[in-house]
Amino acid sequence: MEMIPAIDLKDGRCVRLLQGRFDQETVFSDDPVSIARKWVQAGAPRLHVVDLDGAKQGKPQHLPVIAEIVKAVAVPVQLGGGIREAEIVRSVIGLGIERVVIGTVAALNAEKAGRLFAEFGERVAAGIDAREGRVAIRGWQETTDQSAIELGRKLENLGAKRIIFTDITRDGMLSGPNFASIEEMVRAVGIPIIASGGVSRLEDIQRLKEIGVEGAIVGKALYTGDLDLKAACRLAEEL
Repeated sequence: MEMIPAIDLKDGRCVRLLQGRFDQETVFSDDPVSIARKWVQAGAPRLHVVDLDGAKQGKPQHLPVIAEIVKAVAVPVQLGGGIREAEIVRSVIGLGIERVVIGTVAALNAEKAGRLFAEFGERVAAGIDAREGRVAIRGWQETTDQSAIELGRKLENLGAKRIIFTDITRDGMLSGPNFASIEEMVRAVGIPIIASGGVSRLEDIQRLKEIGVEGAIVGKALYTGDLDLKAACRLAEEL
């Protein structure tokens, strides 16, 4: 299993939001590139970068700093936030992004999502963000009536190769993941799941391994020091 540190970009800085609320942010660094280097030096096999301003506005807003992050590290970088068109997918792949995460377009436009999965294959992952089992979109600012599990099955049928599943109510809370909803998603689909939201202890990582996720994204717990990345990576990589 991969441990994947999150780098969330807002106003050019590295921040963490509380339950996805833009009015509840904590700034952890004015230098996202140095944070990227720090996590890679600690053993991260991959980085998860989110353009929060892009998610809110519908188009990436931090491409220059994202390009700097890609150049600064020697591990794959996956990017989400406001990526809703094929030309934007192509442009960020051109910057060196290894995997692109689509969320809002995957939830709202099945035809377009299917075209993106068909054209880019493994280079595009479906992002499903859930609040109490329902899908949230547009940078978590809107919650739909769509079931996260139903969307997962639908996106798999449309050709998605993997799902990044986030429980918003656990994000930034240091309260542990929603293991029940993660396990439900793992059982509902036949493609790999990367879990996100609430990972804060080594015990959380062990439980996620047992559930069978491909990877776990960790954010706030790394920045606060509640979780040591080196120890987390060692545990995640154990057979």
